[in-house]
Amino acid sequence: MKVLLHTDIEGVGFLGDVVEVSDGYGRNYLIPRKKAVRPTEGNIKRIQKERAHQAEKRRLAREKLVSVAQVVNEKEVTIEALSNEQGHLFGSISEEDVAQALRDKGFEIKTKYIQMAEHFRKLDTYEVTLRLDKDIEATVQVHVIAPKKEQADGSEPGADDE
Repeated sequence: MKVLLHTDIEGVGFLGDVVEVSDGYGRNYLIPRKKAVRPTEGNIKRIQKERAHQAEKRRLAREKLVSVAQVVNEKEVTIEALSNEQGHLFGSISEEDVAQALRDKGFEIKTKYIQMAEHFRKLDTYEVTLRLDKDIEATVQVHVIAPKKEQADGSEPGADDE
């Protein structure tokens, strides 16, 4: 069955595309949910304007991601985490922690952009890749450090009182 898509559907096509789908998928899912219609001449003409508008929105979103990648590339963030004497963390640093550290520095980064093979479990410096789109990437240095200890009177440790 051929259908005209009303929205972008991952793995199927973009708004305004005429695609071939199985009869059941088109009849029972796409058409009732108004994600697609039958590809008549009137429907195709009606959707052309919306298609141009969606293409412009995608272009602007991509430009924004490129500029974010250029700004955040090679930046450094520091995350404080409690650890034992050997430097093993009590817990771990996840994608959400890295994204929050970047947001605290003023960058508009979503958690889904952070690419980590595994969570950080030691005090160290790590290189994290941000995949903003299929071909837009940036790298960030993440320093995981122990929090600075303060003495009971509020002075820094090692400060000599004379």
